Amino acid sequence: MRIALIYPNIGRKGDSLFLDGARMEPLGPAVIAGWTPPDVEVAFYDDRLEPIPYDAPFDLAAVSVQIFTARRSYEIAAAFRKRGVPVALGGVHVTLAPDEAAEHADTVVLGDAEWTWPALISDLRNGTLRPRYACRSAGPPQNGALPRRDLFRGKRYLPVTLLQFSRGCANGCDFCASSVYFQRRHYVREVSGVIREIQAQNRRLLFFVDDNIVADKAAAKELFRALIPLKARWVSQASMDMLDDSELMDLMVRSGCLGHVVGFESIGADGVAAMNKNTNARFVTDGYAYAVRELRRCGLQTWAAFTLGHDTDTLESIRETCRFALRNKFTFAAYNILNPYPGTRLYARLEREGRLLYGGKWWLHPEYRFNDAAFVPKNMTADELTETAFWCRRTFNSPASVIRRAFEPSTNMRTPYRFLTYMAYNPLFRREMLNKQGVTFGYGEDAT
Repeated sequence: MRIALIYPNIGRKGDSLFLDGARMEPLGPAVIAGWTPPDVEVAFYDDRLEPIPYDAPFDLAAVSVQIFTARRSYEIAAAFRKRGVPVALGGVHVTLAPDEAAEHADTVVLGDAEWTWPALISDLRNGTLRPRYACRSAGPPQNGALPRRDLFRGKRYLPVTLLQFSRGCANGCDFCASSVYFQRRHYVREVSGVIREIQAQNRRLLFFVDDNIVADKAAAKELFRALIPLKARWVSQASMDMLDDSELMDLMVRSGCLGHVVGFESIGADGVAAMNKNTNARFVTDGYAYAVRELRRCGLQTWAAFTLGHDTDTLESIRETCRFALRNKFTFAAYNILNPYPGTRLYARLEREGRLLYGGKWWLHPEYRFNDAAFVPKNMTADELTETAFWCRRTFNSPASVIRRAFEPSTNMRTPYRFLTYMAYNPLFRREMLNKQGVTFGYGEDAT
Protein backbone atom coordinates (compact mmCIF):
# COMPACT_ATOMS: atom_id res chain seq x y z
CA MET A 1 0.00 0.00 0.00
CA ARG A 2 1.29 3.45 -0.93
CA ILE A 3 0.22 6.79 0.57
CA ALA A 4 1.02 10.34 -0.55
CA LEU A 5 1.28 13.03 2.13
CA ILE A 6 0.76 16.49 0.64
CA TYR A 7 1.60 19.92 2.07
CA PRO A 8 -0.14 22.54 -0.15
CA ASN A 9 1.09 25.89 -1.42
CA ILE A 10 -0.95 29.08 -0.97
CA GLY A 11 -1.55 30.11 -4.56
CA ARG A 12 -0.45 32.55 -7.22
CA LYS A 13 0.83 36.09 -7.50
CA GLY A 14 -0.15 37.28 -10.93
CA ASP A 15 0.79 34.59 -13.43
CA SER A 16 3.47 33.04 -11.19
CA LEU A 17 3.21 30.46 -8.45
CA PHE A 18 3.95 31.76 -4.97
CA LEU A 19 7.45 30.66 -3.92
CA ASP A 20 8.02 30.64 -0.17
CA GLY A 21 11.68 31.47 0.39
CA ALA A 22 11.27 31.21 4.19
CA ARG A 23 9.80 27.73 4.16
CA MET A 24 10.49 25.34 6.99
CA GLU A 25 10.02 21.60 7.26
CA PRO A 26 6.32 20.96 7.98
CA LEU A 27 6.09 18.96 11.18
CA GLY A 28 2.59 17.54 10.67
CA PRO A 29 3.30 15.20 7.73
CA ALA A 30 6.42 13.87 9.45
CA VAL A 31 4.40 13.04 12.57
CA ILE A 32 1.71 11.26 10.52
CA ALA A 33 4.42 9.30 8.69
CA GLY A 34 5.81 8.28 12.08
CA TRP A 35 2.43 6.80 12.95
CA THR A 36 2.13 4.92 9.65
CA PRO A 37 2.87 1.16 9.82
CA PRO A 38 6.30 0.29 8.39
CA ASP A 39 4.82 -1.94 5.67
CA VAL A 40 3.01 1.08 4.17
CA GLU A 41 5.11 3.11 1.74
CA VAL A 42 4.91 6.86 2.42
CA ALA A 43 5.82 9.54 -0.13
CA PHE A 44 5.85 13.22 0.86
CA TYR A 45 5.36 16.13 -1.55
CA ASP A 46 5.66 19.80 -0.64
CA ASP A 47 3.58 21.77 -3.12
CA ARG A 48 5.60 24.88 -2.27
CA LEU A 49 8.75 23.55 -3.91
CA GLU A 50 8.03 20.55 -6.12
CA PRO A 51 5.40 19.16 -8.52
CA ILE A 52 2.86 16.63 -7.25
CA PRO A 53 2.85 13.38 -9.30
CA TYR A 54 -0.91 12.98 -9.58
CA ASP A 55 -0.63 10.04 -12.00
CA ALA A 56 1.61 7.94 -9.75
CA PRO A 57 -0.01 4.85 -8.18
CA PHE A 58 -1.31 5.80 -4.73
CA ASP A 59 -3.89 4.15 -2.50
CA LEU A 60 -4.57 7.37 -0.61
CA ALA A 61 -3.65 11.06 -0.78
CA ALA A 62 -3.64 12.77 2.63
CA VAL A 63 -3.60 16.57 2.51
CA SER A 64 -2.81 18.95 5.41
CA VAL A 65 -5.24 21.88 5.21
CA GLN A 66 -4.70 25.32 6.69
CA ILE A 67 -7.17 28.15 6.21
CA PHE A 68 -4.83 29.98 3.82
CA THR A 69 -4.28 26.83 1.77
CA ALA A 70 -7.86 25.52 1.79
CA ARG A 71 -8.65 26.50 -1.79
CA ARG A 72 -5.41 24.98 -3.09
CA SER A 73 -5.99 21.87 -0.93
CA TYR A 74 -9.39 21.33 -2.53
CA GLU A 75 -7.84 21.69 -5.99
CA ILE A 76 -5.27 19.03 -5.12
CA ALA A 77 -7.99 16.78 -3.73
CA ALA A 78 -10.05 17.15 -6.92
CA ALA A 79 -7.05 16.24 -9.09
CA PHE A 80 -6.45 13.01 -7.16
CA ARG A 81 -10.12 12.05 -6.99
CA LYS A 82 -10.45 12.60 -10.73
CA ARG A 83 -7.85 9.84 -11.11
CA GLY A 84 -9.68 7.51 -8.73
CA VAL A 85 -7.38 8.06 -5.73
CA PRO A 86 -9.28 8.51 -2.44
CA VAL A 87 -8.44 11.66 -0.50
CA ALA A 88 -8.20 12.32 3.25
CA LEU A 89 -8.22 15.93 4.43
CA GLY A 90 -7.04 16.95 7.89
CA GLY A 91 -5.71 19.94 9.79
CA VAL A 92 -7.06 22.78 11.91
CA HIS A 93 -9.22 24.20 9.13
CA VAL A 94 -10.88 20.83 8.50
CA THR A 95 -11.80 20.57 12.18
CA LEU A 96 -13.23 24.11 12.21
CA ALA A 97 -15.10 23.68 8.89
CA PRO A 98 -15.75 19.91 8.59
CA ASP A 99 -18.85 20.06 6.37
CA GLU A 100 -17.06 22.28 3.87
CA ALA A 101 -14.02 20.00 3.77
CA ALA A 102 -16.15 16.86 3.46
CA GLU A 103 -17.46 18.11 0.10
CA HIS A 104 -13.92 17.76 -1.29
CA ALA A 105 -12.76 14.47 0.24
CA ASP A 106 -13.53 10.82 0.70
CA THR A 107 -12.77 11.15 4.39
CA VAL A 108 -11.96 13.95 6.81
CA VAL A 109 -9.88 13.73 9.96
CA LEU A 110 -11.05 15.96 12.80
CA GLY A 111 -8.79 16.81 15.72
CA ASP A 112 -5.32 15.45 16.34
CA ALA A 113 -4.70 12.98 13.54
CA GLU A 114 -2.11 10.81 15.27
CA TRP A 115 -4.84 9.50 17.58
CA THR A 116 -7.06 8.32 14.70
CA TRP A 117 -4.57 7.65 11.90
CA PRO A 118 -3.94 3.95 12.78
CA ALA A 119 -7.69 3.26 12.56
CA LEU A 120 -7.88 5.07 9.22
CA ILE A 121 -5.02 2.99 7.81
CA SER A 122 -6.63 -0.23 9.03
CA ASP A 123 -9.96 0.71 7.40
CA LEU A 124 -8.16 1.65 4.18
CA ARG A 125 -6.57 -1.82 4.03
CA ASN A 126 -9.98 -3.43 4.53
CA GLY A 127 -11.83 -1.21 2.05
CA THR A 128 -14.03 0.23 4.80
CA LEU A 129 -12.84 3.86 4.87
CA ARG A 130 -15.26 5.93 6.92
CA PRO A 131 -16.33 9.47 5.94
CA ARG A 132 -15.07 10.95 9.23
CA TYR A 133 -12.49 10.16 11.87
CA ALA A 134 -12.91 12.40 14.90
CA CYS A 135 -10.67 12.88 17.92
CA ARG A 136 -10.89 16.29 19.55
CA SER A 137 -7.57 16.98 21.29
CA ALA A 138 -7.23 13.62 22.97
CA GLY A 139 -3.83 14.13 24.53
CA PRO A 140 -0.19 15.19 24.20
CA PRO A 141 1.47 15.69 20.80
CA GLN A 142 2.68 12.67 18.82
CA ASN A 143 1.49 10.00 21.27
CA GLY A 144 4.99 8.57 21.64
CA ALA A 145 6.01 8.39 17.98
CA LEU A 146 9.04 10.10 16.46
CA PRO A 147 8.52 12.19 13.31
CA ARG A 148 9.99 10.74 10.13
CA ARG A 149 12.34 13.52 9.11
CA ASP A 150 13.85 11.35 6.41
CA LEU A 151 10.92 12.56 4.27
CA PHE A 152 12.58 15.99 4.11
CA ARG A 153 15.88 14.71 2.74
CA GLY A 154 16.97 16.53 -0.42
CA LYS A 155 14.35 19.27 -0.11
CA ARG A 156 15.27 22.93 0.26
CA TYR A 157 14.23 24.04 3.75
CA LEU A 158 15.69 26.48 6.24
CA PRO A 159 18.15 24.74 8.61
CA VAL A 160 15.76 24.73 11.57
CA THR A 161 14.20 21.64 13.16
CA LEU A 162 10.54 21.96 14.11
CA LEU A 163 9.23 20.01 17.07
CA GLN A 164 6.50 20.26 19.68
CA PHE A 165 6.49 20.02 23.47
CA SER A 166 2.89 21.04 24.11
CA ARG A 167 -0.22 21.94 22.21
CA GLY A 168 -3.21 24.11 22.89
CA CYS A 169 -3.78 27.16 25.05
CA ALA A 170 -6.15 27.64 27.98
CA ASN A 171 -6.66 31.33 27.19
CA GLY A 172 -9.74 32.40 25.27
CA CYS A 173 -8.84 35.30 22.98
CA ASP A 174 -11.93 35.94 20.88
CA PHE A 175 -10.08 35.82 17.54
CA CYS A 176 -8.01 32.68 18.22
CA ALA A 177 -8.73 29.53 16.21
CA SER A 178 -6.32 27.48 18.32
CA SER A 179 -8.33 27.94 21.51
CA VAL A 180 -11.44 26.76 19.66
CA TYR A 181 -9.66 23.77 18.10
CA PHE A 182 -8.20 22.64 21.43
CA GLN A 183 -11.31 23.63 23.41
CA ARG A 184 -9.15 25.82 25.66
CA ARG A 185 -7.13 22.82 26.84
CA HIS A 186 -3.38 22.39 27.02
CA TYR A 187 -1.47 19.12 26.64
CA VAL A 188 2.18 18.42 27.45
CA ARG A 189 4.51 15.65 26.23
CA GLU A 190 6.86 13.66 28.40
CA VAL A 191 10.12 15.60 28.52
CA SER A 192 12.09 12.41 27.93
CA GLY A 193 10.35 11.97 24.57
CA VAL A 194 11.26 15.51 23.53
CA ILE A 195 14.91 14.97 24.45
CA ARG A 196 14.96 11.67 22.57
CA GLU A 197 13.57 13.41 19.50
CA ILE A 198 16.19 16.16 19.65
CA GLN A 199 18.97 13.61 19.98
CA ALA A 200 17.59 11.61 17.03
CA GLN A 201 18.41 14.43 14.60
CA ASN A 202 21.58 16.41 13.99
CA ARG A 203 20.54 20.05 14.30
CA ARG A 204 20.86 22.14 17.42
CA LEU A 205 18.73 25.05 16.15
CA LEU A 206 15.19 24.20 17.18
CA PHE A 207 11.77 25.77 16.78
CA PHE A 208 9.13 24.56 19.23
CA VAL A 209 5.87 25.20 17.38
CA ASP A 210 3.83 25.19 20.62
CA ASP A 211 0.92 27.61 20.81
CA ASN A 212 2.30 28.71 24.17
CA ILE A 213 5.34 26.83 25.48
CA VAL A 214 4.98 28.35 28.98
CA ALA A 215 1.26 27.68 29.44
CA ASP A 216 2.15 25.01 32.02
CA LYS A 217 5.00 26.70 33.85
CA ALA A 218 5.99 23.68 35.96
CA ALA A 219 6.22 21.47 32.86
CA ALA A 220 8.14 24.18 31.00
CA LYS A 221 10.70 24.36 33.80
CA GLU A 222 11.19 20.60 33.60
CA LEU A 223 11.79 20.87 29.86
CA PHE A 224 14.22 23.77 30.20
CA ARG A 225 16.26 21.92 32.83
CA ALA A 226 16.55 18.95 30.49
CA LEU A 227 17.60 21.18 27.57
CA ILE A 228 20.51 22.82 29.40
CA PRO A 229 23.01 19.94 28.89
CA LEU A 230 22.17 19.70 25.17
CA LYS A 231 23.57 23.18 24.47
CA ALA A 232 20.90 23.74 21.82
CA ARG A 233 19.57 27.07 20.59
CA TRP A 234 15.81 27.34 20.33
CA VAL A 235 12.83 29.62 19.80
CA SER A 236 9.10 29.23 20.36
CA GLN A 237 5.86 31.10 21.09
CA ALA A 238 5.18 32.29 24.61
CA SER A 239 2.70 34.42 26.52
CA MET A 240 3.82 37.57 28.29
CA ASP A 241 2.88 36.32 31.75
CA MET A 242 6.06 34.19 31.69
CA LEU A 243 7.76 37.35 32.99
CA ASP A 244 6.02 36.88 36.36
CA ASP A 245 8.18 33.83 37.13
CA SER A 246 11.87 34.65 37.60
CA GLU A 247 12.90 30.99 37.98
CA LEU A 248 11.18 30.14 34.70
CA MET A 249 12.96 32.96 32.89
CA ASP A 250 16.35 32.00 34.33
CA LEU A 251 15.96 28.38 33.24
CA MET A 252 14.70 29.48 29.84
CA VAL A 253 17.79 31.59 29.18
CA ARG A 254 20.17 28.91 30.49
CA SER A 255 18.52 26.30 28.26
CA GLY A 256 19.53 28.19 25.11
CA CYS A 257 16.40 30.18 24.30
CA LEU A 258 17.10 32.85 21.68
CA GLY A 259 13.64 34.44 21.83
CA HIS A 260 9.94 34.00 21.25
CA VAL A 261 7.00 35.07 19.20
CA VAL A 262 5.10 37.11 21.79
CA GLY A 263 1.52 38.23 21.14
CA PHE A 264 1.44 41.92 22.06
CA GLU A 265 -1.67 42.16 19.83
CA SER A 266 -2.56 45.73 20.84
CA ILE A 267 -0.68 48.54 22.57
CA GLY A 268 -3.89 49.89 24.11
CA ALA A 269 -5.49 48.59 27.31
CA ASP A 270 -8.98 48.89 25.81
CA GLY A 271 -7.97 46.72 22.87
CA VAL A 272 -6.40 44.06 25.10
CA ALA A 273 -9.54 43.95 27.27
CA ALA A 274 -11.89 43.77 24.27
CA MET A 275 -10.08 40.77 22.76
CA ASN A 276 -9.90 38.98 26.14
CA LYS A 277 -6.08 38.81 26.06
CA ASN A 278 -5.82 38.31 29.82
CA THR A 279 -2.12 37.42 29.83
CA ASN A 280 -1.33 40.95 28.64
CA ALA A 281 -3.70 42.91 30.87
CA ARG A 282 -1.19 43.79 33.61
CA PHE A 283 1.67 44.55 31.22
CA VAL A 284 -0.20 46.92 28.89
CA THR A 285 -0.98 49.39 31.69
CA ASP A 286 2.48 50.96 31.42
CA GLY A 287 2.60 50.63 27.64
CA TYR A 288 4.55 47.36 27.93
CA ALA A 289 7.57 49.26 29.29
CA TYR A 290 8.25 46.68 32.01
CA ALA A 291 7.73 43.76 29.63
CA VAL A 292 10.17 45.17 27.08
CA ARG A 293 12.78 45.86 29.78
CA GLU A 294 12.52 42.30 31.10
CA LEU A 295 12.71 40.74 27.65
CA ARG A 296 15.85 42.76 27.00
CA ARG A 297 17.34 41.94 30.39
CA CYS A 298 16.98 38.26 29.52
CA GLY A 299 18.50 38.90 26.09
CA LEU A 300 15.50 37.47 24.24
CA GLN A 301 15.19 38.43 20.58
CA THR A 302 11.47 39.10 20.41
CA TRP A 303 9.16 38.60 17.47
CA ALA A 304 6.37 40.98 18.47
CA ALA A 305 3.03 39.94 16.99
CA PHE A 306 0.21 42.45 16.55
CA THR A 307 -3.35 42.04 15.27
CA LEU A 308 -4.85 45.02 13.50
CA GLY A 309 -8.47 45.99 12.91
CA HIS A 310 -10.10 45.53 16.30
CA ASP A 311 -13.06 47.77 17.06
CA THR A 312 -10.80 49.79 19.36
CA ASP A 313 -8.32 50.47 16.53
CA THR A 314 -8.05 53.63 14.45
CA LEU A 315 -5.72 54.33 11.54
CA GLU A 316 -3.55 56.43 13.85
CA SER A 317 -3.40 53.78 16.59
CA ILE A 318 -2.29 51.22 13.97
CA ARG A 319 0.49 53.54 12.77
CA GLU A 320 1.50 54.10 16.41
CA THR A 321 1.74 50.32 16.84
CA CYS A 322 4.39 50.31 14.14
CA ARG A 323 6.23 53.24 15.72
CA PHE A 324 6.11 51.42 19.08
CA ALA A 325 7.84 48.39 17.56
CA LEU A 326 10.44 50.56 15.85
CA ARG A 327 11.24 52.44 19.07
CA ASN A 328 11.74 49.18 20.91
CA LYS A 329 13.91 47.68 18.14
CA PHE A 330 12.23 44.28 18.16
CA THR A 331 14.09 41.64 16.21
CA PHE A 332 10.98 40.92 14.12
CA ALA A 333 7.39 42.09 14.14
CA ALA A 334 4.23 40.76 12.53
CA TYR A 335 1.33 43.06 11.64
CA ASN A 336 -1.53 40.66 11.04
CA ILE A 337 -4.89 41.94 9.97
CA LEU A 338 -7.54 40.48 12.23
CA ASN A 339 -8.80 37.40 10.41
CA PRO A 340 -12.28 36.04 11.17
CA TYR A 341 -11.55 32.31 11.38
CA PRO A 342 -14.55 29.96 11.25
CA GLY A 343 -15.68 28.74 14.66
CA THR A 344 -14.28 31.69 16.63
CA ARG A 345 -16.35 34.16 18.65
CA LEU A 346 -15.01 36.92 16.42
CA TYR A 347 -16.38 35.22 13.30
CA ALA A 348 -19.79 34.67 14.92
CA ARG A 349 -20.01 38.30 16.06
CA LEU A 350 -19.02 39.78 12.70
CA GLU A 351 -21.46 37.44 10.98
CA ARG A 352 -24.30 38.58 13.27
CA GLU A 353 -23.41 42.20 12.59
CA GLY A 354 -23.29 41.69 8.83
CA ARG A 355 -19.64 42.78 8.64
CA LEU A 356 -18.08 39.77 6.89
CA LEU A 357 -16.86 40.33 3.33
CA TYR A 358 -16.48 37.89 0.42
CA GLY A 359 -19.65 36.06 1.40
CA GLY A 360 -18.12 35.01 4.73
CA LYS A 361 -15.88 32.31 3.26
CA TRP A 362 -13.10 34.69 2.31
CA TRP A 363 -10.58 31.80 2.22
CA LEU A 364 -12.33 30.35 -0.84
CA HIS A 365 -13.30 33.55 -2.67
CA PRO A 366 -11.47 34.03 -6.01
CA GLU A 367 -11.11 37.78 -5.45
CA TYR A 368 -9.62 37.63 -1.96
CA ARG A 369 -5.91 38.44 -1.72
CA PHE A 370 -3.52 37.41 1.04
CA ASN A 371 -3.28 40.10 3.75
CA ASP A 372 -6.51 41.81 2.66
CA ALA A 373 -9.11 42.70 5.28
CA ALA A 374 -11.96 40.18 5.14
CA PHE A 375 -14.46 42.22 7.16
CA VAL A 376 -15.71 45.79 7.61
CA PRO A 377 -13.75 47.45 10.46
CA LYS A 378 -15.47 49.86 12.82
CA ASN A 379 -13.31 52.96 12.43
CA MET A 380 -12.01 52.71 8.86
CA THR A 381 -12.77 51.05 5.56
CA ALA A 382 -11.53 47.57 4.73
CA ASP A 383 -9.22 49.03 2.08
CA GLU A 384 -7.79 51.51 4.57
CA LEU A 385 -7.07 48.70 7.02
CA THR A 386 -5.36 46.65 4.29
CA GLU A 387 -3.25 49.60 3.13
CA THR A 388 -2.24 50.72 6.63
CA ALA A 389 -1.28 47.21 7.71
CA PHE A 390 0.92 46.93 4.62
CA TRP A 391 2.43 50.32 5.46
CA CYS A 392 3.38 48.91 8.89
CA ARG A 393 5.02 45.86 7.34
CA ARG A 394 6.86 47.91 4.73
CA THR A 395 8.03 50.51 7.25
CA PHE A 396 9.19 48.07 9.93
CA ASN A 397 11.01 45.90 7.38
CA SER A 398 12.59 48.72 5.37
CA PRO A 399 16.36 48.47 4.87
CA ALA A 400 16.89 51.53 7.09
CA SER A 401 14.82 49.97 9.87
CA VAL A 402 16.66 46.66 9.61
CA ILE A 403 19.98 48.47 10.07
CA ARG A 404 18.77 50.67 12.98
CA ARG A 405 17.23 47.74 14.86
CA ALA A 406 20.32 45.60 14.42
CA PHE A 407 22.24 47.69 16.94
CA GLU A 408 20.13 46.85 19.99
CA PRO A 409 22.91 45.84 22.44
CA SER A 410 20.91 43.66 24.86
CA THR A 411 19.38 41.38 22.22
CA ASN A 412 20.44 41.60 18.58
CA MET A 413 24.08 42.40 19.43
CA ARG A 414 24.28 40.29 22.57
CA THR A 415 26.50 37.70 20.86
CA PRO A 416 28.01 37.37 17.38
CA TYR A 417 25.67 34.42 16.72
CA ARG A 418 22.57 36.49 17.52
CA PHE A 419 23.79 39.35 15.37
CA LEU A 420 24.50 37.08 12.42
CA THR A 421 21.10 35.41 12.84
CA TYR A 422 19.43 38.80 12.84
CA MET A 423 21.27 39.93 9.72
CA ALA A 424 20.56 36.67 7.87
CA TYR A 425 16.85 36.37 8.61
CA ASN A 426 15.64 39.98 8.46
CA PRO A 427 16.31 40.42 4.72
CA LEU A 428 14.77 36.98 4.12
CA PHE A 429 11.55 37.89 5.92
CA ARG A 430 11.47 41.27 4.20
CA ARG A 431 11.49 39.54 0.81
CA GLU A 432 8.77 37.15 1.93
CA MET A 433 6.63 39.99 3.26
CA LEU A 434 6.74 41.77 -0.10
CA ASN A 435 6.38 38.56 -2.09
CA LYS A 436 3.34 37.32 -0.16
CA GLN A 437 1.34 40.55 -0.34
CA GLY A 438 -1.56 40.20 -2.77
CA VAL A 439 -1.24 36.46 -3.43
CA THR A 440 -4.45 34.82 -4.63
CA PHE A 441 -5.47 31.51 -3.11
CA GLY A 442 -5.30 28.40 -5.26
CA TYR A 443 -3.98 27.92 -8.78
CA GLY A 444 -7.27 28.38 -10.64
CA GLU A 445 -7.85 26.59 -13.93
CA ASP A 446 -4.31 25.19 -14.12
CA ALA A 447 -4.67 23.48 -10.76
CA THR A 448 -2.31 20.62 -11.51
